Amino acid sequence: MPDQIRIVLVETSHPGNIGAVARAMMNMGLSQLVLVRPKVFPSPEADARASGGQDLLAAARVVDDLEAAVADCPVVIGASARRRSTLWTAMDPREMAALALEQTVHGTVALVFGRERTGLTIAELDRCSHLVHIPADPDYSSLNIAMAVQVLSYELRMAVLADRPVSVAEADPPAAAAQMEGLFAHLDQALHDIGFLQSGREGRIMQRLRRLFHRARPDQREVNILRGILSAAQGAKSMRASEAASSDHPGIASSAGGPHAS
Repeated sequence: MPDQIRIVLVETSHPGNIGAVARAMMNMGLSQLVLVRPKVFPSPEADARASGGQDLLAAARVVDDLEAAVADCPVVIGASARRRSTLWTAMDPREMAALALEQTVHGTVALVFGRERTGLTIAELDRCSHLVHIPADPDYSSLNIAMAVQVLSYELRMAVLADRPVSVAEADPPAAAAQMEGLFAHLDQALHDIGFLQSGREGRIMQRLRRLFHRARPDQREVNILRGILSAAQGAKSMRASEAASSDHPGIASSAGGPHAS
């Protein structure tokens, strides 16, 4: 989850970059920022560049070394300028996001970014459990630190959104086959009642309408809404006629259904 992702900046030289990182984090719903020996912080320049992220800056922790910044993190992912290290291949941002989201169930995941000019040292990379590399154009691969944070934060947010389950309030169950057949019978009846269909010539049109609604895959509530619209289009007189016909032919009632049939 986003509140279990920690952004760690190591020895950032320019306070404006710290502010820009805070803004990037706020854009993507991240809130944990830890600064390892920043050259200047706090700073009015950082506040100005944060552009609304001043509360995040105020809550940022400043520590003396990387070990203190990530001591409680089971997973530490270092941002590397190189795709390959001497020991392992760095992940791309999308792979990193999937892994980070998966590992938040075990605790806070740290994303570590190095100095603007030189990045992370070999010793600092050794403290990381994983590496991530942003595959920029090799002819111009230099990324501002805030840009790098923005790219990785975006991938994290997309992973969170993709993983979020749909709640019951957000979606009703899809209509079952029997409910769809009730809709089609009601639609056929309504289109005859309003004079759109003529007996003996409805087959091809109903085929196309069936395909249309099957492509749309309406849920149960949407089918009930559609049937309510059909009943209103038929009008009260036609509805009474349909009810009379249903009493003479019970089979019609079971297939056509009423305005509130499910």
